[in-house]
Amino acid sequence: MSSTSSPLATLTRTRAELAAALDGDVAPRTVVMTMGALHQGHFDLVAEAARRVGPSGTVVVTIFLNPLQFAPGEDLDAYPRTLDADVAGITAALTDEAGAPRVGRLIVFAPTPQVMYPAGEPTVRLDPGPMATVLEGATRPTHFAGVLQVVLTLMHLTRPRWALFGRKDAQQLAIVSAMVRDLAVPLEIVPVDIRREEDGLAMSSRNAYLSATERGQALALSRALEAGRQAAASGADAAGVRQVAAELLAGAEGVEVDYVAVVDPDSFVERAGAGLGLPAADDAAAVATTGTVLLALAAKVGSTRLIDNTLVSLG
Repeated sequence: MSSTSSPLATLTRTRAELAAALDGDVAPRTVVMTMGALHQGHFDLVAEAARRVGPSGTVVVTIFLNPLQFAPGEDLDAYPRTLDADVAGITAALTDEAGAPRVGRLIVFAPTPQVMYPAGEPTVRLDPGPMATVLEGATRPTHFAGVLQVVLTLMHLTRPRWALFGRKDAQQLAIVSAMVRDLAVPLEIVPVDIRREEDGLAMSSRNAYLSATERGQALALSRALEAGRQAAASGADAAGVRQVAAELLAGAEGVEVDYVAVVDPDSFVERAGAGLGLPAADDAAAVATTGTVLLALAAKVGSTRLIDNTLVSLG
């Protein structure tokens, strides 16, 4: 087992090292799963993890660039790898202004693919179900199966009471939550709100790919979400919310729209009558006029594909 230069953080790279670090640990424990290249949005997850476990608890942060959730031609090879900076940032997020740790222990698990998948390609795979066939799943049909494979494996290896996931990956949050429910995984999923830059851009490791011009163009995504929220506040139904957001995004320079959808945030059932989410059991109820819905969108700016979303209250 190797340690970072921080007295708080213990860096583990193998299953045996992780098991040794957790051996005998009876403190409250939470896990934050990441692919690295961490930003303030990730550190919000870490801070919430610390709040959950308290000053004597254990926070486990996993940093693993999971090849199973990348299809051929996606940006696996180009994805930033910044382990030293990531560990330093996590440690800072768990240290107060006086330099004292906010938690009892921080364990960072940074395995290789060979550690995560010791037999090579897993022979037993998880089926993420119908939710994985729409929106992000329609564009990336193998993505969510790969996500669930690594998430469930990490849940077993870390054995937390809580697992924290950001709302920015809303479809991932819904599918992981469904897996935990359906497979009776003994932990609680904790959603954490999206962290945005001051100008509204949702924080993402992929923002590093944007040129200065593209970054300005990418602000159209958050503007489209705000337009949808304003439409709802003015009385629009789900179809109207989607139309306003879609029109703004379609007219934005440098933005190639993939989808603009309004769905149920838990089931991803279509709520705007646009046929992008899963079909509703009752077609007449497909367009929502009340309740909370998810306005989700995806677009390319330059060569970078970005996603964003917001919860919208109707009625």
